[in-house]
Amino acid sequence: MKNLKVSMPLNLSYIPIGLACGILLHASGFNTYLTALVSIMIFSGGAQFLIASMLVIEAPLLSIVLMLFFLELRYAFLGSSLSKYLQGQSNRFTFLFAASLNDENYAINYLKFSTDKKWTPSDALQVEHYSLLFWTVSNIIGSFIGSALHINLTIVHFALTALFIYMIVMQLKSLLKLFVMVITVGFAIFFMLLIKSTLGLVASTLLASFIGYSIESYIRKRNPKYRKNRLLRLFKNPAGTPMDESDEDDK
Repeated sequence: MKNLKVSMPLNLSYIPIGLACGILLHASGFNTYLTALVSIMIFSGGAQFLIASMLVIEAPLLSIVLMLFFLELRYAFLGSSLSKYLQGQSNRFTFLFAASLNDENYAINYLKFSTDKKWTPSDALQVEHYSLLFWTVSNIIGSFIGSALHINLTIVHFALTALFIYMIVMQLKSLLKLFVMVITVGFAIFFMLLIKSTLGLVASTLLASFIGYSIESYIRKRNPKYRKNRLLRLFKNPAGTPMDESDEDDK
């Protein structure tokens, strides 16, 4: 029960988002069984919302798979940072752990591994499974709600667009990220007009990410105090403090 208590704030936060995700997945063509399956197999709110949005615009399967691949590639890095805590575990355990890893339960487990010497891989796996259970059940209930209601696709388009705009805004913490966002939009328009396919979204995302990474790497190598660089300097929140506490190291 202690692990359920640890994960409960995360579990409760999944309920409203999971309900919305289930409703949108149903509106985009998923029945309840498929909604449950994709919730378990993917277990990523961002990925599932992406699937719903791309299905609504009738994107080809290849575009969806590629976008999901690059979107979820971050889990390879998140998992690698936890690998030192999972040494000695069986392949079956590692597979189950990797399959139920996501951003939020990673944050909980990384914090617990770092601060609690009694925290075990089994405890971490239970946290992942509790969060997976709450997310999947919320998705299923959302699918039932979606099947009982008639939702206009125009509303779905608006909701998904608003969701991704919100996700973008939350990531805008420096001028470099703002620059990457702007050139991504430009590249997306260019490639969509050029190849007339949603694969243009994949190409624009990769190209803009590569440019942003190259600029940041160049600044870090040439300037020891790179955090004070205008492009990398973090914006301030409304309270007047840096958005990232790591910025305080430079004061």
